Amino acid sequence: MTLPYPSARTVEVVEDVAGVRAPDPYRWLEEETPEVRLWQRRQAELATAVAYDGQDPGDVRALILAHDAGSRPALPKYAAGRWFRAEGSSVIVSGEPLGAGRALIDLAGLGDADHPAVLSWLAPSPDGRVLALGVCTDGSEHNTIRLVEVDTGRLLDGAPGQVLHSAWAGGVSWLPDGSGFYFFALTGSPRDFRQAVFLHRHGRTTLEPIPVGAGSREYTLVQMAPGSRWAVACHRVGSPIPVAVRDLSRPGTPWRPFVTACSGTIAGHVVGDHYIAVTDVGAARGRVVSIPLDAADPGDPAGWTELVPEGETVLRSLLPVGGQLYLSEFDQTFARVRVIDHTGTVTGEVPLPGRGALAAPFFAMTALATGPPAADFVFAFSTLTSSWGVYRHRPGRAGLETLSAPALTLDASLETGHAVAADGTAVPYHVVRPAGSDPARPAPVLISAYGAANVPLLPQYQPDLAAFVAAGGVLVQAYLRGGGEFGRDWYLAAHRENKHVRDTDLVAVAEHLIAGGVTDAGRLALTGGSDGGLMCGVAVTTRPELWRAVLPRAPLLDLIGGTRDPYLDFVIRKAWADPDDPEEVRRLLRLSPYQLAGPGDFPAVYIQAGANDPRCRPWHARKFAARMQAAQRGEAPILLHVFDDAGHGAATAHDVALAQDAEWLAFLIGTLGLPGPLSRQGPT
Repeated sequence: MTLPYPSARTVEVVEDVAGVRAPDPYRWLEEETPEVRLWQRRQAELATAVAYDGQDPGDVRALILAHDAGSRPALPKYAAGRWFRAEGSSVIVSGEPLGAGRALIDLAGLGDADHPAVLSWLAPSPDGRVLALGVCTDGSEHNTIRLVEVDTGRLLDGAPGQVLHSAWAGGVSWLPDGSGFYFFALTGSPRDFRQAVFLHRHGRTTLEPIPVGAGSREYTLVQMAPGSRWAVACHRVGSPIPVAVRDLSRPGTPWRPFVTACSGTIAGHVVGDHYIAVTDVGAARGRVVSIPLDAADPGDPAGWTELVPEGETVLRSLLPVGGQLYLSEFDQTFARVRVIDHTGTVTGEVPLPGRGALAAPFFAMTALATGPPAADFVFAFSTLTSSWGVYRHRPGRAGLETLSAPALTLDASLETGHAVAADGTAVPYHVVRPAGSDPARPAPVLISAYGAANVPLLPQYQPDLAAFVAAGGVLVQAYLRGGGEFGRDWYLAAHRENKHVRDTDLVAVAEHLIAGGVTDAGRLALTGGSDGGLMCGVAVTTRPELWRAVLPRAPLLDLIGGTRDPYLDFVIRKAWADPDDPEEVRRLLRLSPYQLAGPGDFPAVYIQAGANDPRCRPWHARKFAARMQAAQRGEAPILLHVFDDAGHGAATAHDVALAQDAEWLAFLIGTLGLPGPLSRQGPT
């Protein structure tokens, strides 16, 4: 296939990082100039035309819309006997978690037709009188605080003017008496990526001097609890630790260091005079410990009290509910929830609706932003074949109350399997196979994977993947090392100098599926987002013969150029390598798809990005697409669509997200030769 790719000139630019030089012929595509925007727009037009070639866009969009009806709900937040939640463009306050309630504010009034407002987070004050909202209007995740008087729905004056980089630190943390709140925000422009904790109280906003370590760019969340005099500063978004503590009962008392020299995770909550947490210190799969908040040496694990020892499951998080603690675990990736008291005694187990996943934030730190504890455990749950429902469990009672039943069930089966990596490690995966497909014949298969940052890929419902199965494809969700599904050792096995292990695990899964006759290279596709987009870039440049199609989304693709971006420099130093060390930079070169791209016969590639993505800026996708289009010696298309008003995903407006999913699915239907939306029965 010879496509009329927009012309991409090259420039004589060489990137020099710690003395390691790498040609950067498409550096000009990093700029947001009229020339680049025109080139980007023409790439998008070409991508849309090819993706929908021979298909009715309305039919594909209808399939996406049908499965989007089962999207993960925004769970309500509790305060003072009332529940607050987003529903459509409104924020609702009600006496029950999903009760009819009253529309408090219309988000449409906080944006405009060209820049619709998207709610990033919400946090009611402990007395329920004021609701704090984070509002984003460009898809970037950068959001600003709005304060709403709950009784009247009136927007209050005097909200802080700082911009929050994202919702990863939970928005705002209210003081127990409701007189103000802590929040984590940018101190300058988003591009500079400098953040700090602020205290907003009595109409004044001041910097909060929390001792997190000089020069740290990590995220910080302040935690408090009703009835406790302590505030804890939790630091590090992926592997949080309680880095500092303050006695709120003694005005003027400064923050003092708490646990500061810990490479593991200690993620918990203030409970009276203790910090009760899930930790992987001394337990790769996790244990629950209690640390006195007035401890003389809190960093010494010998002074911690173990409440729940390490077991066969992976302990992930704790949530205070009604005087109890709900302990969330992974049992071979599937969710389990036990109820314990403050001594660690197990008092019950939540009877979950099936083998699936609880809704949880992407990062461990974000899960700690809980607000005042509710009397009941309200949670969302789904499986790979059934969409999200919302349920309530009351401490001390048997059974569940269904607050909102799952809207969709796929006509598909779930299977488990594993591949064996080169070092003998079993790499698990799940297979979702549409009813009527013949398991004895190679099928069109899409592998979805991530394997990074201690983030677990969960066996949960995802609308775009469900629509792929409904269109006739077989989904394989692979649990690669580097993720958080199997505990600390699984994560560290593909971290920093071991990053390549994630890529060899993926190849092992692909080769296993082909060898077993599940699929063949002419029917096998791969997708992943963000760091998973980098995984896709490595896969297509190093093992192109394995794939029929590769679809990176919101991808990171140029690790060398990323060292010039303050945000990515922070990420690369944490997860990949030290850019000041020449040997480590050479290792980055071997993992960076933009630098790996060279002449070859490549499968079809469809790269999707957001114009306002602050994490993986669109120039990653632009530069990689240009280099791959120039390098392609085969007939398959190399396509790029950078969507306007889209970001990394969390704050992208709903209509834009639907358009992204529909074009992504159309490309897969056409490239893999799926039966498509009209020949498949819809979900039940």
